Amino acid sequence: MSLSRMNVLVYTGPGSTVESVKHALHTLRRLLPHNAITPVSAAALTNEPWTATCALLVFPGGADLGFCSSLDGPANRRIAEYVRRGGRYLGFCAGGYYGSARCEFEVGNGALEVVGARELGFFPGTCRGGAFAGFGYHSEAGARAAKVGVERGAFGEGEDFGDGEVAIYYNGGGVFVGAEEMRDKGVEVLASYRDDLDVECGGGRAAVVYCKVGDGAAILTGPHPEFEPVNLPPQPSIPGYAALLEDLVAHSASRVVFLRACLLKMGLEPASSPAAVPSLSNLHLSALEPSNVPEMLADWEDIISREGEGQAAEEYVRAENDVFHIEKRDSRWAEHQPANVGTGGEAGDGMVDYTAVVKRMVPHEEEWPDVRETPSFNHGAFYTALRDYRRLERRGAETWGDMLLYGEVMTSTNTILEKNPKLLAKLPTGFTVAATTQVAGRGRGSNVWLAPAGCLIMSTVINHPAHLAASRPIVFIQYLAAIATAEAVQSYGPGYENVPIRLKWPNDIYASDPNNPTSYVKIGGILANCSYSSGNYQIVLGIGVNTSNPHPTTSLSSLVPPSTPAPIIERLIARMTTRLEVLYGEFARDGFTADMERRYYNHWLHTRQLVTLEAEGGVRARVMGITRDWGMLKAEEVGFDGRGTGRVWALQSDENSFDYWKGLVKRKT
Repeated sequence: MSLSRMNVLVYTGPGSTVESVKHALHTLRRLLPHNAITPVSAAALTNEPWTATCALLVFPGGADLGFCSSLDGPANRRIAEYVRRGGRYLGFCAGGYYGSARCEFEVGNGALEVVGARELGFFPGTCRGGAFAGFGYHSEAGARAAKVGVERGAFGEGEDFGDGEVAIYYNGGGVFVGAEEMRDKGVEVLASYRDDLDVECGGGRAAVVYCKVGDGAAILTGPHPEFEPVNLPPQPSIPGYAALLEDLVAHSASRVVFLRACLLKMGLEPASSPAAVPSLSNLHLSALEPSNVPEMLADWEDIISREGEGQAAEEYVRAENDVFHIEKRDSRWAEHQPANVGTGGEAGDGMVDYTAVVKRMVPHEEEWPDVRETPSFNHGAFYTALRDYRRLERRGAETWGDMLLYGEVMTSTNTILEKNPKLLAKLPTGFTVAATTQVAGRGRGSNVWLAPAGCLIMSTVINHPAHLAASRPIVFIQYLAAIATAEAVQSYGPGYENVPIRLKWPNDIYASDPNNPTSYVKIGGILANCSYSSGNYQIVLGIGVNTSNPHPTTSLSSLVPPSTPAPIIERLIARMTTRLEVLYGEFARDGFTADMERRYYNHWLHTRQLVTLEAEGGVRARVMGITRDWGMLKAEEVGFDGRGTGRVWALQSDENSFDYWKGLVKRKT
């Protein structure tokens, strides 16, 4: 079986600097809009099954001794194996030193000196630096706009680098010694420094190299092509820094072309030009019966603060993570209405601190939102479908989805609820949040679910009574959501009955690849966050499904017959909501029944799958199912003859990672 790789992981553990990570995440998200760009910790690289879904592993700037301290040994062997088997590695500055066979940094320069072999060895030689003198940790004093010349023919035809010279931000990076003589070892020089260097470089001046490694590849850089000048603050105390910024701005277009060409060379699919940094949109609060909106606002009375005097007073909910400005009805269509941004929230090319943005919430107390306000989401279609599917269910679907908070561009439907307990405590079961685009979507562990337009993105609040938790364990709610997702898709309408949807334990949604029926691709995921308040476990249940994006994975629309209309997201959210309500009602009444178990197994991927239990000394076991009491994965040891020995393990989803394609269950640390 195979899996489309969509994750781009940026290392954030010891040795990385906050600023370098921010630059890498920001630039790669703009250039790779169809990939999920996410931070990854040292523990995740060591313990979680990231390799099967990773398209690119990125090591940013910093100090590579920190990389060594946290990753030398098993983690590096895993990284090296990932690349040899077809993976991709991109190392900026410190990541370039770390990806070489030997690092020599500031030799003879006292406390700055770092010399030693490195385990990955993608570049089979020495990365020596700083290429230019003057480097200091946590300082811009040694920064410069390094001129590099792009090697003719390095990227084939079609890339326009102007005169071939690009100015790239530099601060402490190295030169790849002797790279020009290593073509027989799979090394290509992509760009060379134009200026004289301050270290011995063996006759060449390789600044960026491409290294073929088994079936995979690595690109290592000395300078920082991911640093955009708009994100570099002025340094008035440093002579010449203003000129440095001007030089970087003048070469910004060619720098982007160069980085894009590097990504293409490694087999990724970058955008033809960087995507704009999106502004957050208004949040629209509506209800099936609009009169319920003012009732809900009345329930929020004790968390709403009024700022200002008399009629001019503005209303805010200042929650733990976000500030919500509740808009007045008479200002909705006012001219010169300000954008939904605040300090650090302006759109453009620069980084955005979305937490600092004041979120404007628009209550719709008399009618559903006008299509002029939500052009990407038709509230009429949603509420009409909600009524239709309730009639289809006949019983058990009555209130979920009655209240909806929608934003065209949102940070994360889960985050906006789960990270704001003051607001969450006021929300009823079935309150649903939906978005067209997420800019900071979240997934289980270190993962994210990519959420551009063309995905179903929703989160629903479930207030699970504490007295039910012992007999109706919360862990089963993610299984209910998985069943609901599969059944909602297959009962969406004519042509969807046979969509080959599958469930991967504990909470991923897969489907048969339409181009290869023996292969499976991820099309969605489920994330359940839980907190406790006033006698209830408050669960924020997030669901994401790719409905119509062809890349980098498969979509629902590609899984139905050509004559079948593509799914309408508003109707699919309504179908998900009604199925969830019915299933949760059955669960609250009867527990996780044998019928629910059967329906779960009808869709899951693991029936009698052989796995390796790494935490149990490499024991081979066969997956038997999930336990009916606490929802753990049940696996029985098998002997050399393939027969069960009778020894059974029960594995918790929050303590174990499951790499389905390697048949490996690992204990997290």
